[in-house]
Amino acid sequence: MSDIPADENEKRPQFGTRLLTDTDDVFKHNAWDHVQWDEEQELAAQAAVAKNSSSKMDAEQKDRFQSDAPKFWDSFYGIHDNRFFKDRHWLFTEFPELNLSTTDTTEQQSRSIFELGCGVGNTILPLLQYSSDPKLKIFGCDFSARAIEILRSQPELDEKRCEVFVMDATLDKWQTPFEESSQDIIVMIFVLSAIEPKKMQRVLDNCYRFLKPGGLLLFRDYGRYDLAQLRFKSGKCLEDNFYVRGDGTMVYFFTEEELRSMMTQAGLKEEQLIVDRRLQVNRSRGLKMYRVWIQAKFRKPL
Repeated sequence: MSDIPADENEKRPQFGTRLLTDTDDVFKHNAWDHVQWDEEQELAAQAAVAKNSSSKMDAEQKDRFQSDAPKFWDSFYGIHDNRFFKDRHWLFTEFPELNLSTTDTTEQQSRSIFELGCGVGNTILPLLQYSSDPKLKIFGCDFSARAIEILRSQPELDEKRCEVFVMDATLDKWQTPFEESSQDIIVMIFVLSAIEPKKMQRVLDNCYRFLKPGGLLLFRDYGRYDLAQLRFKSGKCLEDNFYVRGDGTMVYFFTEEELRSMMTQAGLKEEQLIVDRRLQVNRSRGLKMYRVWIQAKFRKPL
């Protein structure tokens, strides 16, 4: 007879399908998907945000964090190197469009994927690892020169299939090694939230410009009332729902409505737009942590 507890022998539910139906099971897994909030929890979150955003930074402080953003991100990557968010085990589950593992390329056309804000390669390196398609070309940019330097040093980076470069995505005109209307997929994962809100529309307009007709924008970022937003102390708010972290990097927390509005204004058509509410637990400490992310897929019309 096995000494392993019965629940350890149960097959772990697929990522994205772990639904908490019995509150007594809350510490059975490390995370639960699609968690519903009650009115009390929603009101408590609104109160926490109202409190931590009641006092905004002055214009001089705000300008400093925005103008020095590349320096703060260089410092961030200098500290964390390539260890930060390295395991994106959810990537191909949430975005099966990226699962390009086929080796049958007899009739397949060349494809191109561009990741905006690629950091140290936490999306690019798995793409290279799981796809051996010689007709797949991957590009990545980040406005942190340090992040690109770290990514280029990784032995898994196949420079024949992947090109990475430094670029500030908030500029009016992007300087890229590829032409406009050339990308099959553009990936933005926890990137737009780091950008000053008034510059976000410009970024999405450029995404539209560089996608092929029929091309797809894959998006994942922080949602309104995520735990990270609720934890901010007073004095860290730059403007509504936009904060500066202790390391100087900035973060915004989105709603479905405002993201849909910006995407639509850019000319993109909605295929998916969901609020991903997830309950993460620390089983050893008995802690519950409610996360909120926005996930979207928008396509450039043919």
